[in-house]
Amino acid sequence: MAPHLVQPGWRFWRQAACTLGASVQHRTWAGTPRIPRPGSLWGATTTSPRICRSGSSTSARAPEVTLTRERYPVRRLPFSVVSREDLEAFERVVPGRVITDPEVLEASNVDWLRTVRGSSAVLLRPRTSEEVAHILRYCHERNLAVNPQGGNTGMVGGSVPVFDEIILSTALMNQVISFHDLSGTLVCQAGCVLEELSRHVEERGFIMPLDLGAKGSCHIGGNVATNAGGLRFLRYGSLHGTVLGLEVVLADGTVLNCLSAPRKDNTGYDLKQLFIGSEGTLGVITAVSILCPPKPRAVNVAFLGCPGFPEVLQTFSTCKGLLGEILSAYEFMDAECMWLVRHHLCLASPVQESPFYVLIETSGSRAGHDAEKLNDFLEQVLRSGLVTDGTVATDHMKVKALWALRERISEALSRDGYVYKYDLSLPTERLYDLVTDLRVRLGPQAKHVVGYGHLGELRQGDGNLHLNVTSEAFSPSVLDALEPYVYEWTAGQRGSVSAEHGLGFRKRGVISYSKPPEALRLMRQLKALLDPKGILNPYKTLPAQA
Repeated sequence: MAPHLVQPGWRFWRQAACTLGASVQHRTWAGTPRIPRPGSLWGATTTSPRICRSGSSTSARAPEVTLTRERYPVRRLPFSVVSREDLEAFERVVPGRVITDPEVLEASNVDWLRTVRGSSAVLLRPRTSEEVAHILRYCHERNLAVNPQGGNTGMVGGSVPVFDEIILSTALMNQVISFHDLSGTLVCQAGCVLEELSRHVEERGFIMPLDLGAKGSCHIGGNVATNAGGLRFLRYGSLHGTVLGLEVVLADGTVLNCLSAPRKDNTGYDLKQLFIGSEGTLGVITAVSILCPPKPRAVNVAFLGCPGFPEVLQTFSTCKGLLGEILSAYEFMDAECMWLVRHHLCLASPVQESPFYVLIETSGSRAGHDAEKLNDFLEQVLRSGLVTDGTVATDHMKVKALWALRERISEALSRDGYVYKYDLSLPTERLYDLVTDLRVRLGPQAKHVVGYGHLGELRQGDGNLHLNVTSEAFSPSVLDALEPYVYEWTAGQRGSVSAEHGLGFRKRGVISYSKPPEALRLMRQLKALLDPKGILNPYKTLPAQA
């Protein structure tokens, strides 16, 4: 066992036979071991939260969301209006699953952030791709606009109608079609909830290659349609690499079945890539084939406090060097994020107050090997002063409790008031500068300006910043102070205005900050080819044309 590490004012706490691979499964350093406080995250079991649809922690019923068409300068395109004959036709296709009750429709018309609201009067719930094909073929003939919707957990207004588009829900398309125990290939319908899929494959010795804070509600089809990044991106990469095949229904009802593609298939264009990240504008994803990695045998999570953002970056560099292939996640959050989680969700921090916090997860096949590497890393960052305090967990429930501090930041923000959300890729050395810049720029107009996110490969030199600003209510003056300033600032750093959330309705007009005119022109041509009438998720992803 490595010798005790003693720093002035700090002590790396251990017991005689206590290593990460031993029976003691949770340790704290920087002083004596802490006793869980009543109501703290260590005193209660934690499960993955489902998205909470409340805009405030104090009001019994959130105020009604302003209609999108009233808040934003958008004009309805010349689509047909749903008639009684249309409803009768839909009833023949999906009997008993044509929803027109306004109370049921209310939740599907509003995004979970409660920033945009449509006025759809029809919700369809197909169970099969054949039913989706019949619906789209009919809508194409009638020129009826369609809004595909999964778990409705998106951040940019891409999953709800803008006007009266028909909502096509995949909620009942929730069956696992097959799972290959040797290759880890999962084939499932698009409406399967990510958390339920995770449970399904973990029982068979595998894990899903992506993990999100909204996993209790989001659908795998929506994940693919938005090319969701999430908490395992560092280890397993994007869905462009892990999705093996898709079944997609095109705007005219054509079923494109490319589910059976093997991992090595160099025959023609890789068509599935067109639909990954297309946000339902090119076709409706009805089934997914995805590669699941083996379930790690040893998982450790460290939650650390850092004195500044330079130390966050240096800790990551050290982490990559010492942990190497067992590093599966590296998340950071500022002190204001932690305050919001504590204030709105009553989740206590397990470490002393710090300007920044990092969450590190390792996953591997040998517990002893991983424990030794993590111990070496922790001793080095403590000795160098990069980390001032921290805690480590290997017990499953305590690992989930630490992850909850990161995963539930968005929920805490939604309870703080109106949220202006930005999802940016920026050079690592400038990643947090925009947060401090905006605190000065906005002053008392904003309740909170916070930053959290993920760090990517250092050799790529970029990271993902989730920049969030809260105010008591929607304020045009706050929005004017933020936009286009945030996008211009990001473009000046050669970053991306959407790292992983997509563009949806709210960000469609800023794509030019990240893509050249030639790319945008080709995107329009693809849209016109696959959806010539423009009925699929209109007003999303691509900017409006004059």
